[in-house]
Amino acid sequence: MNKTIIPIFYSCDDAFVKYTVVSMRSLMKNASRQYRYVIHILYTEISDAMKAVVNKLADECFEIRFVDVTPYLRSINDKLPLRDYYSKTTYFRLFIAEMFQEYTKAIYIDSDTIVRGDISKVFLTDIRDAYLGACHEQVMVQNEVFGAYAEKVVGVSRYNFFNAGLMLINCEQFRLHFVLDKFINYLNYYTFVVTQDEDYLNLICKDHVYWLDQRWNTETYGEAAYPVEQAEMIHYIMINKPWHYADCPCGEFFWGYARETEVYEELRAILASYSDEEKAKDLVSEDNLVALAVSETEREDNFLNRINRDKRAKDRVEIVYKIEQFEREGRFDEDVENDPPGRVLMPDEIEYVRKTKAEKLKTKVAFKVAHKFVDGLIADKKLIIKEIKGLENFKTLESGAVITCNHFNAFDSFAIQLAYEAAEQPQRGFWRVIREGNYTSFPGFYGFLMRHCNTLPLSSNLDTMKKFFSAIDELIENGEYVLFYPEQSMWWNYRKPKPLKRGAFLCAARSGAPVLPCFITMKDSDVVGEDGFYIQEYTIHISPPIFPKEGLTRRQQAEYMMKKNYELWKEIYETVYHIPLSYTTAPENTEQLKGFVPGIE
Repeated sequence: MNKTIIPIFYSCDDAFVKYTVVSMRSLMKNASRQYRYVIHILYTEISDAMKAVVNKLADECFEIRFVDVTPYLRSINDKLPLRDYYSKTTYFRLFIAEMFQEYTKAIYIDSDTIVRGDISKVFLTDIRDAYLGACHEQVMVQNEVFGAYAEKVVGVSRYNFFNAGLMLINCEQFRLHFVLDKFINYLNYYTFVVTQDEDYLNLICKDHVYWLDQRWNTETYGEAAYPVEQAEMIHYIMINKPWHYADCPCGEFFWGYARETEVYEELRAILASYSDEEKAKDLVSEDNLVALAVSETEREDNFLNRINRDKRAKDRVEIVYKIEQFEREGRFDEDVENDPPGRVLMPDEIEYVRKTKAEKLKTKVAFKVAHKFVDGLIADKKLIIKEIKGLENFKTLESGAVITCNHFNAFDSFAIQLAYEAAEQPQRGFWRVIREGNYTSFPGFYGFLMRHCNTLPLSSNLDTMKKFFSAIDELIENGEYVLFYPEQSMWWNYRKPKPLKRGAFLCAARSGAPVLPCFITMKDSDVVGEDGFYIQEYTIHISPPIFPKEGLTRRQQAEYMMKKNYELWKEIYETVYHIPLSYTTAPENTEQLKGFVPGIE
């Protein structure tokens, strides 16, 4: 009676429940018997005869419950659009969290599966505050047509699109973040027709997925990430059904479990009677799905295009498209924002370090005002810092250092400032390098902060730059920190690390100082900004310092630290986003990628 209860859900109808029986048999045979399992079968129509067949699988560890979802569908009928496909059982998985308030998490499994591993291991996985745990959809990763569809219609990277055939649903998070309400709102706004409810789930759960070991959803498609013998669950997707094709990939595993059920003879009869005409229709249906994905991708009013037109600020959408253009053209060091035109900063206009009393007073006021401003941004959820990782790397610095960070938002320097303060090193100064125009020409409140919050403006004047470099040397020698943006440009909400420039690393090399690489990753929050885009939640990753190497010239030293910095950023990017770092840059425009991307020298 004190065993942990593991709730498991299937959804099916009378025509498909026979395959559910085989999946359940495999799951029950391989599950740890240390736990109590409650298997819920969500349905609208299943015969009493088939219910009796299913119920025979129950034992002291496995309870089976049939749950007719018809009453629940009626209770929310006024919210639902009238669509024929809404009666498909696959949509029932979206109701689990709301229908079963007693569960904090639950497992959903498609019926066209064989579970070879211990399903309790999935349930016991700590997915923290993710909405769900799932595996990458290999069709999107391996097929260019479907990958383009995921990115250009749904708006989710092909590498971060999950297959919904096995999900560990965080019911608490589904309820807390109104996943069902969002689903219904999107249903009324746009009809996804390629993977249907899986499209909606990926759209809603974007950036909030815990990636399970891929062996827990080994799809019978393309190249498997692991040998099939290692598969914890086999998923017979698309037309690859062992009850239709004797040569179906991994079909032997299905039939091994089917033999142990009452539906075996019926399934063999289905296989024997599946005609050449039906197989021909399968091929046509698969071709039609590809054509549909192409058609949706090319539609001018597909989902992503429509939401960009209807719900998002035009200038931000144009920036997103401009970033895509610049990446294709290899223009990584160019800003995409239309900042005010700057003027040249002359040497007699600035004292970088040795400031007058009046300037020091302005700096004190500016910092006080800036902190109040940042506190307001955080309170209003316009700046969301979810986590700071690697603070110990900040704390181990025993000298002045060059800090590097990716540049994607006007407020990202505030995030690094907060990380610096969290490291509890107020005895050391924190300075930031800024663009020339931001210092000389930025108007109003932001201009005041740009000129007085320990900023070090670059200049197109050679004599001013001599003062700049002298100031950097002095600050680092005094044990202070200087924040550089070595990408040189700011691309709004751009998640990839861009190729780096040598300037920051030359400054570190000439001072013999370490480089502290910081990289900020982002994910969509629940908060929609005034521009119609989701406010990003930031995680600040502080890597171990890169120390100078003995025996290198200054230029070699800078080159070494620059490449090491990029490698660390790349590793963080690929680990956090589960995406191999690549660029859309055309071959003739790859000059800036040399030395950073393998194969481009």
